Amino acid sequence: MKTSRIVFSMLGVLAVLTFAYSGGGAAGADSMAEKWLSPAPSAAKKSPIAPTQDSIAAGQKIYSKTCMMCHGKSGDADGPAVIELNIHPAKLSNPHLDTESGGALVWKITTGRKPMPANGKRLSETDRWNLVNYTRTLPKHRA
Repeated sequence: MKTSRIVFSMLGVLAVLTFAYSGGGAAGADSMAEKWLSPAPSAAKKSPIAPTQDSIAAGQKIYSKTCMMCHGKSGDADGPAVIELNIHPAKLSNPHLDTESGGALVWKITTGRKPMPANGKRLSETDRWNLVNYTRTLPKHRA
């Protein structure tokens, strides 16, 4: 009886430690809410691509193929993959996006962060700047 109580106690402690270590619970949720900052040199980078109609149209085409499934048609993080994959992508319609430099956004597109994949090898640098030019045109509104 005493041995079984010790075994169950140890199993309980092991389960709690495993859950805590895996990022479950409030600590795991808080880490997802942390601000995603780009390195200063990347944030300082200026766009080599002017936001012309051609650039914005090219960015819209890339957005439709690569980003809309999660970020949604108008950037409200309500794309069809959100429910299916149980993810919470950034709301590109948030006015805060306008406070981030183009270089910071290109860095985020390039490197990704779960659940968003890295697009540095998938999209050319020109494509990533066109994408930033397009996302800047999305209507901004508070949630």
